[in-house]
Amino acid sequence: MRRYSPAHLFEVSRTAHLIVVPTRFVQVETVLTIDRLRVSRGGSLVLNNVTAEVASGRVAGLLGASGSGKSTLMRSIVGVQRIDSGKITVLNLPAGAKELRRKVGYVSQSPAVYLDLTVIENLNYFSSIFALHDTRVEEVLERVSLSGARKQLASSLSGGQRARLSLALALLPSPAILVLDEPTVGLDPLLREELWDHFHELASQGCTLLVSSHVMDEAERCDDLVLLRDGQVIFHSSPANLKASTEADNLDSAFLTLAKRAKNEF
Repeated sequence: MRRYSPAHLFEVSRTAHLIVVPTRFVQVETVLTIDRLRVSRGGSLVLNNVTAEVASGRVAGLLGASGSGKSTLMRSIVGVQRIDSGKITVLNLPAGAKELRRKVGYVSQSPAVYLDLTVIENLNYFSSIFALHDTRVEEVLERVSLSGARKQLASSLSGGQRARLSLALALLPSPAILVLDEPTVGLDPLLREELWDHFHELASQGCTLLVSSHVMDEAERCDDLVLLRDGQVIFHSSPANLKASTEADNLDSAFLTLAKRAKNEF
């Protein structure tokens, strides 16, 4: 789906939708569309009328405080969350469609690995499911810096190592879209830097990444931002535009300004 997307200025309206004031347009390929999504969990409304789009080959950051709805939105995108209303389209297919199983990679906050298998056994098992060549296993093993732990049981890995193994499993089939729920939590700064470099390398090759975080310095590494507050989108554009719209020097101050503005308007 080709759209013409504004590249510059915007402001947030009183209904939490974005009013876009374009100064120039660029042609983009939209691979993810969220349209008026509403989700309830445990009788409480978690996502309220969420609308957003993500273009191909971009690193989009999903940011917000704990409880803002980030994980629920990601679960909805990969099709494992029951929704109340609205629509999510992924690569021109409904979210969760079986045709998307090899095209969308998902890494949840809790690493999904077999603890009684070694690192290489986990990778070989999932590689066999996707009928991949052995060289692909070695590629992702090297990419997430786990070559030295290849024969180590997953149960004996540190939290950061398990997170990297979970990421490796998601990377195996070379997905067109990667949905990563706080993938750098618990990692040391050097490894975080390496992973973000890899995220941008994947994006340069056409992969689209949606990365959630509550750490604002990671927002600077994203091409686009979707900020959630109390289950609503309060901002959807670039980091530079966020600072420009709030006249802030840094993203921490910009987010606080936007959150306060939204609180007064809702």
